[in-house]
Amino acid sequence: MANSLLILPLLLSAMYYAAAQNRTSNIISQGSSLTPTRNSSWLSPSGLFAFGFYPLGNNGYRVGIYLAGLPVNKTVVWTANRDDPPVSDDVTLRLTTDGRLVLQQQSQDSTTDVVRLDQSISSASMLDTGNFVLYDSSQEKIWQSFDHPTDTILPGQILSKEQELFSSMSNSDYSTGIFRLKMQSDSNLVQYPVQTTDVGSYAYWSTGTFASGGVNVTLNLEPDGHLYLLNNSGAILKNISNGFSETRRLYLMKIDFDGILKLYSFSLDKRGNNSSIVWRSSGDKCDPKGLCGLNGFCINNDDEAKCVCPPGFDFVSLGNWTAGCKRNYTLEICKNNEQRNQYSMRALENTWWENDPYSVLEMKIKEECERACLEDCNCEAALFKDGECRKQRLPLRYGRRLLTDSNVAYIKWSSPTPGIEAPSIPTMSRKKESRLGIVIISVIIFALAFIVFLISGFVAYRNRVWAYKKISANGNFELMEDIAPRSFTYTELEEVTNGFQEEIGRGASGTVYKGKLEFDNKLVAVKRLENMLAAGEKEFQNEMKVIGRTHHRNLVRLLGYSLDGPKKLLVYEYMVNGSLADVLFDPENPPRWDERIKIALDIARGILYLHEECETQIIHCDIKPQNILIDECRSAKISDFGLAKLLKADQTNTYTGLRGTRGYVAPEWHRNMAVTVKADVYSFGIMLLEIICCRRSVNLSLSEEEDVLAIWVNECFENNELDKLIIDAETDKKKFERMVRVGLWCILDEPSLRPSMKKVLLMLEGTVDIPVPPSLSSYLTAI
Repeated sequence: MANSLLILPLLLSAMYYAAAQNRTSNIISQGSSLTPTRNSSWLSPSGLFAFGFYPLGNNGYRVGIYLAGLPVNKTVVWTANRDDPPVSDDVTLRLTTDGRLVLQQQSQDSTTDVVRLDQSISSASMLDTGNFVLYDSSQEKIWQSFDHPTDTILPGQILSKEQELFSSMSNSDYSTGIFRLKMQSDSNLVQYPVQTTDVGSYAYWSTGTFASGGVNVTLNLEPDGHLYLLNNSGAILKNISNGFSETRRLYLMKIDFDGILKLYSFSLDKRGNNSSIVWRSSGDKCDPKGLCGLNGFCINNDDEAKCVCPPGFDFVSLGNWTAGCKRNYTLEICKNNEQRNQYSMRALENTWWENDPYSVLEMKIKEECERACLEDCNCEAALFKDGECRKQRLPLRYGRRLLTDSNVAYIKWSSPTPGIEAPSIPTMSRKKESRLGIVIISVIIFALAFIVFLISGFVAYRNRVWAYKKISANGNFELMEDIAPRSFTYTELEEVTNGFQEEIGRGASGTVYKGKLEFDNKLVAVKRLENMLAAGEKEFQNEMKVIGRTHHRNLVRLLGYSLDGPKKLLVYEYMVNGSLADVLFDPENPPRWDERIKIALDIARGILYLHEECETQIIHCDIKPQNILIDECRSAKISDFGLAKLLKADQTNTYTGLRGTRGYVAPEWHRNMAVTVKADVYSFGIMLLEIICCRRSVNLSLSEEEDVLAIWVNECFENNELDKLIIDAETDKKKFERMVRVGLWCILDEPSLRPSMKKVLLMLEGTVDIPVPPSLSSYLTAI
């Protein structure tokens, strides 16, 4: 009996839909057309719905389905090609005689398909259900708008498994917005921001039915406003709204531009304008994540959402909150203590943000967290709650004021430079005296400036002559360390290294020794090139040219050199923690997950500098863990430019002999192809997989399935088994998957498919969406 009562309303609904679908007296035949200004729509039989042009204010027109038979503004329920530009009034919508539904732009002599089909359209119809249907010559449906929802569900329309609704940009702009509703295959109906993965940390509303069982669950809306989830066996998993007793009303469900899911009710009485919201997914308009864009946060003010920028930030676009906030100053820190003192922290009490730290510290009081961020070069914001200080980089996401949350956000910002307050002038009678004083002061300042200029010129001239004499006498030059590399003699470096006694590294091009400079007790690493053939000479010159032109915090700094005949040496700053290989492949003490993330970002920034920010574009050609050094702050720095290839200003690729280290060499090196900066991207991708998995790219001691890391990672990713790669419990699985995706994109065989290092850095930082990488077509021929 209970099952019969359950099935009865479904049968009645099916009869209603069938009756509405059969009312096709308004058949649209081939040759029919519409224009925005005359005969602008095709109506349903009752005149309730229309398919055709609707205006966008003064910005042109779009094609869609809207309510036409009610005394309300045109409520749009479906839009064709919603992200295409609006069209002007000289366009024609036509069902052509060859069976295409197209927009014909007269001024541009262009034709655009409204619906793209492989078969010919014989006729069309706008039904009273709000469904626009296309038919073939046998009057069989070949397409219907109900199968391609945009932001709205109508009675009789369902949202099937894996289908999504996307909000509009605004009430007047129906292009794709920043929120989505998804009917997931796990039976859960969930709302997310766009460009996020389907994981709980991004969700801001759901039906909570992911564990309810059932397959092929759909979202359904009845004519009485009953909104529910139904599985393929006919069982209702969840009633979202229970329906309403009022008659002669139309209900529709919509994900609004503000990210909230709403059930609207419209009166079918044409004498009134009775529309209302009878259900909504959230009463707090700040719940949708991302409403205020990057770095902005939402405040619920009298049940209205208001977006606010943190101190030191302004809106990217006034009037468009979703564009977020940007700094109103340039952040340049950690160069010296004086410059560091120009920055301070500003606290935002009771504000919640996405938890995406690169470092988490245990601290008892919030002031310690504030100070820790201020003193950290990489920290741009810190979140303090319950004795935890979470250091974060920009951009901050999903910010909102939450009075029930004790979280304090500290934002680093530029302190204003104190100004000199001018003395006030008490009376108007002193204006002339003030002007005369200004003239006198200006003359004095000008005279002093002229004297300083003369003295500076004399000093500069004397120093130039002295420097020239020294160069002439010694046949070499020596500059201050902070200006250019310094020249050493071989004997000096022999003394610095105590006779090249303590070896700290060895490579194909030479051996590295530890030393100490006598005049300032600075520890240095002295590299002695041991192969003194022509290739060694060229290698030495390359390294001098490259490092002499570069300066970046993620590149090892060249302090000096020796050109003492055939004995050629380079002097680098000493990295106390050795190479990344020493740190990464230590089975007893592998680096923590947050340290590995920071190392990957450091390396990416260094490579980006070489590729795009140097005066001369540089391909490193030998990116590998042995050439990444770790300083005392655990920052990663790229070293060993002996194999680097410099490109001219107008050059983007080069043909050259094979360079690099087996296992990290891009496939194009073996194919006699032109080599571009994408070769470094490939090497970085291999190394990124090593960093996140804490193992070498090739380990023959493992099983055949796991011995080649790139193939093993790709198989685990495609089989959704990334847990097999995770080595510690602290690993953030969401970030781990992001890193895997980036690595797999980087190691694609085809160089043009690999992202640039700028795109790689954005993907690593989480500021752009990462699509699913294509499957590796073949394995690395370089291994």
